[in-house]
This record gives sequence, C-alpha cells and structure tokens, in this order.
Amino acid sequence: FYQRTWMFLLLTSSLIFAEGGKILVIPQDGSHWLSMRPVVGKLQQNGHEVVVVVPSASLYMKPKEPQNYTVKVYPIPYTEEHLAVVLKSFINAHFIEQSVLNIIITMYQSILEISRFFFTNCESLLHNKDMMQYLRESEFDVLFTDPMLMCRPIITECLSVPSVSFLRGFPCGMDSEATQCPNPPSCVPRLFLNNSDSMTFAQRVKNMLARMLEFVYCKPILTQFEELAYEIFQKKVTATDLLSHGSIWLMRYDFVFEFPRPVMPNMVFIGGINCDQKKKLSQ
Repeated sequence: FYQRTWMFLLLTSSLIFAEGGKILVIPQDGSHWLSMRPVVGKLQQNGHEVVVVVPSASLYMKPKEPQNYTVKVYPIPYTEEHLAVVLKSFINAHFIEQSVLNIIITMYQSILEISRFFFTNCESLLHNKDMMQYLRESEFDVLFTDPMLMCRPIITECLSVPSVSFLRGFPCGMDSEATQCPNPPSCVPRLFLNNSDSMTFAQRVKNMLARMLEFVYCKPILTQFEELAYEIFQKKVTATDLLSHGSIWLMRYDFVFEFPRPVMPNMVFIGGINCDQKKKLSQ
C-alpha cells in the first residue's frame, strides 16, 4: 500500500512541475524548412516556448504567415527576388542530362554560388549585435536546427546550449566524421557512383577515390565558415570540431530506402519527414 502511495505521489508531482522548455529554432530555407515546419508547430502545441529566427529575405520562411510561435527577423543585404533567381538556377542544375563528370562540376558550381548567399545570412546574423544579445539573454534550453550550413554550430557555441540537428544528410559525410561514426568507403556507397553495398574490387577503389575527392569538394565551402568561427571565437576551429558538439542527430533516413551503414547512439532515424504536408484532394 505504501509503495503504491509513494508511486502515485511521485507521478502526480512530476505532472505538476513539468513545464515546456524554451526552444530556439534556426532553420534552413527551402525544402529544409518545409520539412521542419510541422515539427516546430508540434513543439509549440506541446507547450514549449518556440522562437524562430529567420532572415528578412527568404522563399518559405515568411514572418507574416499565421503561426503560434514567435518569429524574430534579422536584415540581410539582398532581396527575395535575387534569392529566387539563384535558387532556381541551383535547382535547374540538378535536372540537366549530362555525363557524371559534368553533373559533378555543374552541381559544384551551383553549390558554391548558393553557399555564398547562406554564408552572407550567417555573417549578418552573427554580426547583428541586437539579435545576438537577445538570443544570449533569452537563455534557451536547446537549439533546434538544420546544420546543413555551418552557421548553426557556430551559434550553438556562442550560446553554450545543447543542439538537436534535423537533417536528411550532410555533404561529404561530415555527419559521420563529427560523430566519430564509422563510414568505411569499402562498404558505404558514395554519391554519384550508383554503387550498391555489394561492390566489386574496382568499385571499392572508385568509392575510395570519390571519398578522397570529397575533402577537396567541400573545402572551399567549409573554409569560409571556419574563418568566420575564428573571427567570433578568436581561436582556430574546424568544421568537424563545430559539428561534433551536436547532442542529438535526427536523421530523416529510413533503412527501407538506405543501404546498411553504421550509426551512433545519438543518431535517431525518423524517415518520412521529408516534404511539405499537402491538403487532401476535394471530392
């Protein structure tokens, strides 16, 4: 009887003192935000205080749309029209029929161009003294973010808060590197090669070469963020160092569609949250 009474009191007290946390959300524009937005809405419904920080010009992160969470806007030095043109060019580059080599070159050029825009976003946010002061004083419990570009890990360090990453994948296997997760090229197929997880010796060699080229491929994109991090922290940090501080990685994968590969305990697979929720068709 006494054991049950204490158990009842413990459960009752936990319900009384339970409260929502303060969640800072720094999303990535485009389809990344379309996938994240329903989750952010659900967090708000569950009693959490949610603040979403967005740039003044974006495609889908509209601060004037009706929502229950708080939206904070910071200015950036380009217009939505300019951003739309660059994103359209980036998307079209993925649908041009050409050789594998030309696909890699074309995509690389378009990624470099669009990464400059998102780097400008990051730089504008980190140099906005009023916004950064507000974020520090708000004392958020956690940062919920898409770490596709390196601004989010830098802000995590600035605010000294744990972070939950929400992503479909990371360029050049940086997610595996940052979490110290095994990612053997002999078993895990690399992008563009169309290999399966059952490779011949020649395919494994090509897979290894592709893995080595990824360091060259991603270096120009990551270097600018490493230099920005050095400016902020006054110490040299690598992209891997910044990403390694992520607490939880919510991976929008599912092994039904992915080749088997190693994962770490803080990698949680949530396959299926990958697109905007469409309205049901009328009768």
